[in-house]
Amino acid sequence: METAQGVKVYYASPADEGARLDLFLAQRLPEVSRAQIQRWIEAGLVELNGRSTKPNARLRAGDEVYLEPPPPLPAEPQPEPIPLQVLYEDEHLAVVVKPRGMVTHPAPGAESGTLVNAALARFGRLSSIGAPDRPGIVHRLDKDTTGLILIALTEQAHHALAQQIQQRLVERRYLALVWGVPRFHRALVDAPIGRSESDRTRMSVKAALHDPNARPAVTEFELRENLGTCSLLEARLHTGRTHQVRVHAAYIGHPVVGDPVYGAGRSAAQYGWKRADARTLDELVTQMGGQALHAYQLTFTHPVTTQPMRFTAEPPEDMQAIIDWLRSRKEESL
Repeated sequence: METAQGVKVYYASPADEGARLDLFLAQRLPEVSRAQIQRWIEAGLVELNGRSTKPNARLRAGDEVYLEPPPPLPAEPQPEPIPLQVLYEDEHLAVVVKPRGMVTHPAPGAESGTLVNAALARFGRLSSIGAPDRPGIVHRLDKDTTGLILIALTEQAHHALAQQIQQRLVERRYLALVWGVPRFHRALVDAPIGRSESDRTRMSVKAALHDPNARPAVTEFELRENLGTCSLLEARLHTGRTHQVRVHAAYIGHPVVGDPVYGAGRSAAQYGWKRADARTLDELVTQMGGQALHAYQLTFTHPVTTQPMRFTAEPPEDMQAIIDWLRSRKEESL
């Protein structure tokens, strides 16, 4: 049944007893992928008996399922004249620096103002491989993570670059400003990642033996600089899971500074700073408006010329301001 407001209402029959909610809806909406239905449930667009729930919720006969689908995205994102920092461009690909606050591609709640919209205006055309709302996107960065992103302008380049990523031939290195000072100089974190059972918008390290849905995740950390109460780490991805650097940094006890999800509750006052200094540092972190995580180096092979390509980008000013302030305070304490 569909109401006048577009809300769909379904009732579980005795035959649906014990069925998963996402599978129940997938059977009734064959035109929608199960993954999309799971995202709707996690976003609170689906209610079971008037309450938000999880994709794996089990149904009972007589249960009422309410679905309010989001408005459909445009079939094709539209070009928007948004400034874009371009480090390299040819007829096959481009390398750009994504600023903080910019979503990589259109999604519910972020239908415009994305990197895709900016790239369409800047380059004219992008590879059509993949979903219609993410043309040219070979890999992504979180909204508030800054740094280098590779964009495919042709289908040939997209296919070849995607293969390089799948074969782990594309090297991505990040600079992460984290709380605390690790005891290691180098560390290899090999810990699977999956969705948190308590909050489906979060990722967490899972025990692979207990969660078959957890995916292998490997991050190599190196201590670049001890900044007193914080540290600058280099993170090299061996896999590319959602929020991987942020999750693994928190897992080893050193969450990324400014991370609202995996570093929530951390503040300068917890590390013995004087009140004035703690307030200054916390203000700098607040002004940054996101995690101090920057994709600073990208290495790959050009898909057409086969030439090795390497690009680097300095951290954004807001992240660099915190690093410089920490350096100055450490020098004063010596």
